[in-house]
Amino acid sequence: MDSALITSDAVTFGLLMAILAGIFITSHSENPKWQKFYKFVPSLLLCYFIPSLLTTFGVVSEADSNLYHVASQYLLPASLVLLTLSIDLKGIMNLGPKAVIMFLAGTGSIMIGGPIALLIVGTISPEIVGGTGPDSVWRGLATVAGSWIGGGANQTAMLEVFEPSTDLFGAMVTVDIIVANIWLAFLLYGAGISEQVDKWFKADASAIDELKHNIAEYQANIARVPTLVDFTKIIAVAFSIVALGHLAGDSIAPWIDENAPALADLSLNSAFFWIVVVATTGGLILSFTKVRNLEGAGASKLGSLFLYILVMTIGMKMNIASMLDAPGFFVIGAVWILIHVGVLLTVGKLIKAPFFFVAVGSQANVGGAASAPIVASAFHSALAPVGVLLAVLGYALGTYGAYLCAIMMQAISGM
Repeated sequence: MDSALITSDAVTFGLLMAILAGIFITSHSENPKWQKFYKFVPSLLLCYFIPSLLTTFGVVSEADSNLYHVASQYLLPASLVLLTLSIDLKGIMNLGPKAVIMFLAGTGSIMIGGPIALLIVGTISPEIVGGTGPDSVWRGLATVAGSWIGGGANQTAMLEVFEPSTDLFGAMVTVDIIVANIWLAFLLYGAGISEQVDKWFKADASAIDELKHNIAEYQANIARVPTLVDFTKIIAVAFSIVALGHLAGDSIAPWIDENAPALADLSLNSAFFWIVVVATTGGLILSFTKVRNLEGAGASKLGSLFLYILVMTIGMKMNIASMLDAPGFFVIGAVWILIHVGVLLTVGKLIKAPFFFVAVGSQANVGGAASAPIVASAFHSALAPVGVLLAVLGYALGTYGAYLCAIMMQAISGM
């Protein structure tokens, strides 16, 4: 029997939407107190943090909820379509190579961070990193590496390759979710103070500012009062492409599993991978057609709303109290993510990269396609596609990077 106060998805969803409305209303209030509050606390961070408190204190139940599944499988790809409709492809290309450099720095830091964290924690407390056979801690950490470099599909690949015990894998999933989501909270906060961070990096963010300006100017030029027909068109375009994405995922992924298993190393046997690719590609293609004009009726605003709903459901997944179940593993995860952060900040400072690239490069690894566009859109909705493109790159590198990371962790565990 579930101990949560609310177990109905319908009631939980209604509560989340009421909270979301409250955050939107107060964050756009003319009241000086609210303006001062949101100057230090980004609204997107609250959308993530408040649901996590509801789960932690047993108000809602995430374990038996389908809300995240619906949001990630339907609303996320729909938002990618709508946010990509008005994409300024030339502007994104003008952002230069620093985005890719920061992404690769994030991948590399996860690869070396796992073994180093294992070495540090093992030196201080050897019993935490021990275990034999399927209960060897490094086997469980391999699945975290898969998730943090690529995503769920890469994590599953590491589970199949290294076969940690069910109990160990369950603990590692908790470590993955909690540590990654705590870092996501810091990134969302960082998005609100990005100008100060850019000054510290001595970074030139002019290309990002120009892209945001161009998108805002385009939106202002074509803005109109939306009609019911406009809303119907927007929904039809978004979910028609989502349908194509699911059709592709349900067809291509099983075919690759059966006929080209070698491609599984690139996560091409993941249905979610194909859903994200089709949604992003579909939106990109439509951005060259008259469908692009739906932006004037608020297509990207609706896409942003879908993303906010996704953030609320992601927040539900973080039960802070569960950290008490396996504190030793969380210490490893915390050291691991701190190494990742340290490398990113060092590389960002050296190449004078805008904080946007640091944040999205990190989340494209640690969070994947589900949350990279969220972090990107925290800077501006027009930048969400950048997060998606990098996250897709993470899927391709995830299995290889996680495998090498696991081999290094195995070697350290045997020392």
